[in-house]
Amino acid sequence: MQSGPPRAEGGIATYPPVTMLPPAGDDWLAVTTDPLAPPEATAWASLPACGAVVSFCGNVRDHAGDRTGVVRLRYEAYEEYVVPRLAEVAAGARYRWPEIGRLALWQRVGELEVGESAVAVVASTPHRAEAFAAASFCIDTLKVTLPVWKQEIWEGGRTWVAGCPPARVT
Repeated sequence: MQSGPPRAEGGIATYPPVTMLPPAGDDWLAVTTDPLAPPEATAWASLPACGAVVSFCGNVRDHAGDRTGVVRLRYEAYEEYVVPRLAEVAAGARYRWPEIGRLALWQRVGELEVGESAVAVVASTPHRAEAFAAASFCIDTLKVTLPVWKQEIWEGGRTWVAGCPPARVT
């Protein structure tokens, strides 16, 4: 994990490389500048006792609301708090679904091109209902509580985006 604020190059904050660390126990929590590899997390989360592995990837898309032509996103984080917050989310999921086998919560920072994964959540449990519920809880909670900010960049402009509401429909 990076220590200190991002470096400024040409007036734009840039992150030094932050390497993905290996998992610790049954939780793999990471903030990184490296491209995310969700298949690696899915393979890691697959356990003999877990018949369900659910993965979610939040990828950069080429539009936002009515705005078309988004070419990239920039994520900045208060990195000293990201992994501890990921740990709190993981603990909350494990409290609600104690049968979780493994859980991966990854956030990428820096500039990402259209199609790249910005966030990944992988949950394994013995049965699918709990895996889906745990993964949904994790991504919904991360989206509204993780100290990460998103900037949309398009031809001729950029803007910071307000926090996203949970995807859950009640």
